[in-house]
Amino acid sequence: MIPLSVLDLATVATGSSPSQALKETTEAARIAERLGYHRLWVAEHHGMAAVASSAPAVLIAHLASATTTMRIGSGGVMLPNHAPLVIAEQFGTLEALHPGRIDLGLGRAPGTDPRTARALRRAGDLRADSFPDDVVELISYLMARDGQPGHPFATPGSGYLPEVWLLGSSTFSAQLAGMLGLPFSFAYHFAPNLLDPALEIYRSTFKPSVLFDTPRVMVAASVLCAPTLEEAQWLAGSTALSILQRRTGQVGLLPSPEEAVAYPFTETERAIVDEAMATHVIGDPTEVLQGLEALRLRTDADELMLSTRTHAHDARMRSFTLIATSWGLTAPRDES
Repeated sequence: MIPLSVLDLATVATGSSPSQALKETTEAARIAERLGYHRLWVAEHHGMAAVASSAPAVLIAHLASATTTMRIGSGGVMLPNHAPLVIAEQFGTLEALHPGRIDLGLGRAPGTDPRTARALRRAGDLRADSFPDDVVELISYLMARDGQPGHPFATPGSGYLPEVWLLGSSTFSAQLAGMLGLPFSFAYHFAPNLLDPALEIYRSTFKPSVLFDTPRVMVAASVLCAPTLEEAQWLAGSTALSILQRRTGQVGLLPSPEEAVAYPFTETERAIVDEAMATHVIGDPTEVLQGLEALRLRTDADELMLSTRTHAHDARMRSFTLIATSWGLTAPRDES
């Protein structure tokens, strides 16, 4: 079986708080590590009340200190929001503190609404036209080299390059990852229709680089496992109502399953939600195992990343455990 990993948003549910969400993300990292998950990434989002992972580098430092073997990284840093030198210094520092355990996943979307994007960038240009050049610039600050660095330079910089991935939900980043010889992670959990063409373009355009000789593919999927299909579907009601709220501009905290059951979905609203969740892998351990294996066979992915959102933290940890057992994950050896 290929490795499984975790995508975490530090989800803030109704009745909870950002502080509690960050504590739960920390516990999730520890539990995922004990269960044998390969890596945990946190995603940069802004202006979203239900997402507390707005500062990935800060959260990654905390999570890496709370774990010992699992890779920790960004899934991803939205590079158009930042100067490449700043991200190089942040992640060079993380790599210096936790050598061999840090991932730098890079995306070209703003991760927020246009108004918040303007506040982040302090400029009116919200395009990501410079993304390819920014990626190359960022990597250049951290590549090992002989002699004195040029100017400007990052400290920690040369020789402190984490594992760099390009993230995408379209064919643009897929082609760029291939051309640069970088690993590629596709966001199947929110752009399922472009999965196959994106992976085909990535593999067909891949050029070996000094960092990677062969293509490496990760696919991120929405997954929720419970002891029974009925309970899994009930727990997934939180996601269903959250999707509808986002589509109608009602951005708030992640609702509970009870709130979802009480909501009077219209036929149109139910159709919207059903379409959005058609590719989610939801069910009991056997059904989830079959769904993940089907995705692996379809994509020939080197790794799957699971995005699991539940209102109750315990339900998410149980999902992690059930999947780890079904997939046959093994806990890392304690080499201390």
